[in-house]
Amino acid sequence: MTTALPNCPKCSSEYTYEDGSLLVCPECAYEWSLIEERAEVVDELEVKDANGNILQDGDSVTVIKDLKVKGSSSTLKIGTKVKSIRLVDGDHNIDCKIDGFGAMKLKSEFVKKS
Repeated sequence: MTTALPNCPKCSSEYTYEDGSLLVCPECAYEWSLIEERAEVVDELEVKDANGNILQDGDSVTVIKDLKVKGSSSTLKIGTKVKSIRLVDGDHNIDCKIDGFGAMKLKSEFVKKS
C-alpha cells in the first residue's frame, strides 16, 4: 500500500517525492521534513467536548456520563476529573490516565472541559 505524499507547500506541485527523511519538489526544488509535515497535521486536529469547547493537550476534563470500562467490572462515574489529557486521532480521541483505572482512551463527546 502506498501513501499519498502531500503537495509542495510552496508551489502546490503534486509531484513531490521522498529523499531520505526529506520531501522534495522537483518543480521548485523546495525541500522540507516529513516530520514537520506530520506535526502540522497533528496541530490541525480539532477536538471538541460535549458542550462544543475546543480541547487541547494538557487540559482537564470531567466525565458527564457513567461509562462502562471495557474489560473491567467497574464503571467510570459521572463527575470523575481527568487531568492532563492528550489528544489523538481516532474514534476515542482522548488519551489519559485516570486514578484507580490507569491508562485509557475516552470519546470527547462524554467529557466537558473543566
